[in-house]
Amino acid sequence: MAEVSSKRKASDMNGSNGDERDEPIIKSKKTNDHRRRSSFIKDRLPLPEPPKRSGNLLSCGQNEVGQLGFNDDVCEKTRPALVKSVADSKIVDVSAGGMHSLYLTEDGEVWSFGCNDEGALGRDTSEEGSEFEAQKVNLPNACIRITAGDSHSSFLLKDGRVFACGSFRDSHGTMGLNIIGKQQFPIEVVPGEEFVDIKSGADHLVMLSNRGKVFTVGCAEQGQLGRVSNRSSSGESRRGKTQLLQPALLTATRFNFVDAIWTTTYCTFLRNRSNGAVFGFGLNNYNQLGLAKKNSETVFTPQLTTFENVKSITGGQHHTLVITNDNKSYAIGRKDYGRLGLGEIEDEVDKLTLIKDLQDINVVQLDCGECCSFALTEDGKAYSWGMGSNQQLGIGSDEDQFKPVLLTGAQVREREVIRISSGGQHTLFIAAEKENKTNGIRETKTNGTNEAKKTNGTDESKASEKTNTNGSTD
Repeated sequence: MAEVSSKRKASDMNGSNGDERDEPIIKSKKTNDHRRRSSFIKDRLPLPEPPKRSGNLLSCGQNEVGQLGFNDDVCEKTRPALVKSVADSKIVDVSAGGMHSLYLTEDGEVWSFGCNDEGALGRDTSEEGSEFEAQKVNLPNACIRITAGDSHSSFLLKDGRVFACGSFRDSHGTMGLNIIGKQQFPIEVVPGEEFVDIKSGADHLVMLSNRGKVFTVGCAEQGQLGRVSNRSSSGESRRGKTQLLQPALLTATRFNFVDAIWTTTYCTFLRNRSNGAVFGFGLNNYNQLGLAKKNSETVFTPQLTTFENVKSITGGQHHTLVITNDNKSYAIGRKDYGRLGLGEIEDEVDKLTLIKDLQDINVVQLDCGECCSFALTEDGKAYSWGMGSNQQLGIGSDEDQFKPVLLTGAQVREREVIRISSGGQHTLFIAAEKENKTNGIRETKTNGTNEAKKTNGTDESKASEKTNTNGSTD
């Protein structure tokens, strides 16, 4: 990693600095060079579009270091509660880390709050109590994607650059974000590369370039980097931690162009564009990688999984959840605390298994904390299950839930949840006003009455919110 240069060399879509006037006006036929150029352009992944729909921030769980966005006199929230201090922000994405939180606004700004011991907030917190307040992270361009790990944060900018701050950790303690050490403010991770996606595990970062190549950096003890041997994974080899903390390209002969990446706490998954095959590496002690044969508790190189027809993957410490292209939800891994959502089963699950309670529901997002899970439906309903002791399930109880439970708190009952992210001991939600999509009409409640407004088939009304005086939804 290095500080980003103040001047970036301009280039056209082909990676060339040539002027269009250098091209001949008339071409009699395509040359091999032109064919190669055409193929070059075609084999570039586009940057993702930033999320369009915005809403308000809700949070639940533990608040010891301000990760919920409330003052230090609030210890916990048992149901999703409106974070009133940022109620005017138009929030399009959230990411919950180990003990810190990030949110992204519709104009590309990133704001952070919570624990900043390792620099994960990406800003100055020398003023007492400033960790508890959401404050802006200064970045050199608008952001389109955010991720939070245990003690680090990363940001994908609209120009394809990736910045990060904080620190990775291993079994010995703080590793640093790069070979210099932890970084309090965001720095560019891989200068000269353009990326289209980023994903964070607890202590590793995975980046997908527009060339379909994958870069990894961070802790490798569980095999999650996919490019470091077991012998070198602890950082105690001749090269020390340099091999871990310098982002490097993942190379393998079994896939040549990756079009999707996903991470769990200690695992990484990649999808090969040509055939949709999913490869995985990392911690496999409960077969959470979904390998055909469990040959090791840690997998250090990419292995072909049994996952097929995959749309998205997420997971916690010891379990993995998958959404397939037909919007069905599946689980694999450790059964304890009900994190799989399969009921009170007797044996661990070593094959991808349908979550029956969600089979008739159109699920658009799955997300996981360490030992808990969440589902978001197309119509804005949120379900949770798994360990409840930190109150991060948002159901008003600390009881473990072995099957998906619908969230019914006041802040989600009358609105649509559009995004969920669960961290170490807390969960973040984005909730938007419900829309009646028929004939372009949105119904809103104002002072207890219903009003509707329609303008050329577009929605222009803004709903008011009903909350109690302390922002609690319990």
